[in-house]
Amino acid sequence: MSDAHPQELSDADARARVKELVEDIDIAMLTTQDAEGHLVSRPMSTRTMDLTGDLWFFTLEDSKKIDEAESEHDVNLSYVDAKGHRYVSIAGRARPVADRARMEELYTPVLDIWFENGLQTPGLTLLRVSAIEAEFWEPRHGRLVQAAGMLKALVTKDAPDETMQHGRVRYAV
Repeated sequence: MSDAHPQELSDADARARVKELVEDIDIAMLTTQDAEGHLVSRPMSTRTMDLTGDLWFFTLEDSKKIDEAESEHDVNLSYVDAKGHRYVSIAGRARPVADRARMEELYTPVLDIWFENGLQTPGLTLLRVSAIEAEFWEPRHGRLVQAAGMLKALVTKDAPDETMQHGRVRYAV
């Protein structure tokens, strides 16, 4: 994927697009650092992303990710939609949040797959990731135009035309 000449979006457009992509792709790989300094990733279902850049997830208080978030706050969230060629990477700071009202607002029955007692699951809590920086890449045009551009690049041996749109956002810390 070439990013030699990406067309940057305005900050407001990029923030809105990051939020749309994150909420559409839903599952992120949350990467934390364990006690030995190893990077550890696991899938998490995104409940929402606020306009301020806070992302919200449900988890259990006694999970390793909570221990790692409390001792090493820096995390990364990676979102991949391989079929749609859409990618998002978010660097942020994680912290557990015990907020019953927010939990009631964000909980949906689909989460019963992981939390069989729903909101009554013992130790259920929220994990908030406050974004520091986010980047995304997605096709600038539809699949047919993108495929034609890639084919042209293969035939001409030139770099592909700007097939990917790129955005970068810095959030207030």
